[in-house]
Amino acid sequence: MIPRKPKAIIKGLFVVVLTAISFTYSHAQDGKALFNGKCASCHQIFKDGTGPALMNLEERGKWADHNEILKWAHNPSAYMAGDKYTQDLKNKFGSVMQAFPDLTIKDVDAIVGYVNQAVADKDKKPGGGGETATATEDNSQNAVIFGVISLILAIIALILMQVNSNLKKLSDDTEGILRPDPVPFYKNKVYIAMLAFLLFIVGGYYVTKGAIGLGRQKDYSPVQPIFYSHKVHAGINQINCLYCHGSAWDSKTAGIPSVNICMNCHKAISEYTKGPKLYDEEHNEINGTAEIAKLYKAANFDPTKPNAWDESKAQPIEWIKIHNLPDHVFFSHAQHIRAGKVQCQTCHGEITGMDEVKQFADLSMGWCVNCHRETKVDFNYSDSTGNKFYSIYEKFHNDIKSGKMDSVTVKDIGGLECQKCHY
Repeated sequence: MIPRKPKAIIKGLFVVVLTAISFTYSHAQDGKALFNGKCASCHQIFKDGTGPALMNLEERGKWADHNEILKWAHNPSAYMAGDKYTQDLKNKFGSVMQAFPDLTIKDVDAIVGYVNQAVADKDKKPGGGGETATATEDNSQNAVIFGVISLILAIIALILMQVNSNLKKLSDDTEGILRPDPVPFYKNKVYIAMLAFLLFIVGGYYVTKGAIGLGRQKDYSPVQPIFYSHKVHAGINQINCLYCHGSAWDSKTAGIPSVNICMNCHKAISEYTKGPKLYDEEHNEINGTAEIAKLYKAANFDPTKPNAWDESKAQPIEWIKIHNLPDHVFFSHAQHIRAGKVQCQTCHGEITGMDEVKQFADLSMGWCVNCHRETKVDFNYSDSTGNKFYSIYEKFHNDIKSGKMDSVTVKDIGGLECQKCHY
C-alpha cells in the first residue's frame, strides 16, 4: 500500500518553492524600486544627470557610513551647511537635492546595494559600457521574467497534480478499490476551470494596470521648438519662476511666457558663451547661440538694430505642453503656491537642474491625495503673512493651543472632499 503522505509532501514542497521564489524576487527589487521612485529623476548610475552619477558613492565624503547618506537625504540644506563635499555639489550642479524625510536606513542600504550591484554587473560585461537600458526597458524585462517564472510554476503544478492522481490510482489498485481511469488533464473540467480562472486573474491584472496608466505621462519630455534650459535660467542665473510664469501667483494656470518676456533679457543677450555646455537627452551638444537665433526669428528681431524692433510683429513660439490634467479636474496654481506656499519643485521636480523639462510626477489622483494627507498647513492668520481664511477654523486653533493637535494637514480642512477638485 502506498501511503497518502506524498500528496501532502508534494503540496508543501510546491508552496515552499513558490514562497521562496516570490520572496527572492520581491526582495531583489526593493533597491531598484526605491532608486526608480526616489533617485532616477535626477541621478543616473554611470554618468552625471541633473545630479551626480551614483557609482562608487560610498567613496565620497563621509558616505561610507550610510547614516550620513540618510542625514543628507532627510535635510540636504542643513547637512550641506557643515559639509564641503555637498557644498561643492551645489556649486557644480546649481541646485540642492530635494529632501526625502520618509527614507529609512534600510531604504538607503537597499538603494546603495542596487547601485553597487549595477556597477558589478557592468564590470562583468565585455567592454564595460554605460547604462544600456532605460528604466522602462528594465521594468518590461522584469515583467517578462516574472511571467516566465509564473508559467513554469503553473506547468509544475499541473504535473504534480497529475502525478498525485496517478499515485492515488496506484494506491486504489493496491487496495483493490475499483475506480474509473483518471480523466486526462486537458479534458478535466476542474483543471480547465482553474486555468480559465488563472487567465482571468492575470489578464484582469494587466488590463487594470494598463487602464490605470491611461493618460499618465510621467517622464514625458517632448522636443521643444527652442531648446530652453531651466538649469541655466532658473538655476544658474536664479531667475524667479514667477518672472516667466507670473499668473501662477494669482490664477488657475501658470501660463507660458510670451516672446516679449523672453526678449526683455535677450535684446541684450544674443550669444551663449559663458554658461556650461548644453546637452539634450541623447547627449548631443546644443549650440546655445543658435537657439537664441530661433527666438529672434520668432520675435522678428534684428540684433543689429535693437531699437527698431516692433513688438507687435512677434510670432508666438509653439511650445509643446507637458503637464496635462483631465478636464474634470480642478487645479489652481494660486491656491497651492500663494495660499499653500507649495514650492514648484514639489510637483515639477528639481526644475532648476533640468535642461530639458520632463514630467516629474504621474499627477495621478492617488499622488495628489497622498500629498493632501501629508502636507501641513501654515495655519497662521494673525499677521500680514498669514491667510485670514484660516481664522474660521476655531476648533483646530483651540486644539493646537491645548495640545490635542500639533499640526493641521490639508486633509483636516477638507482636502479630501471630492468636490474640492472635481467639477
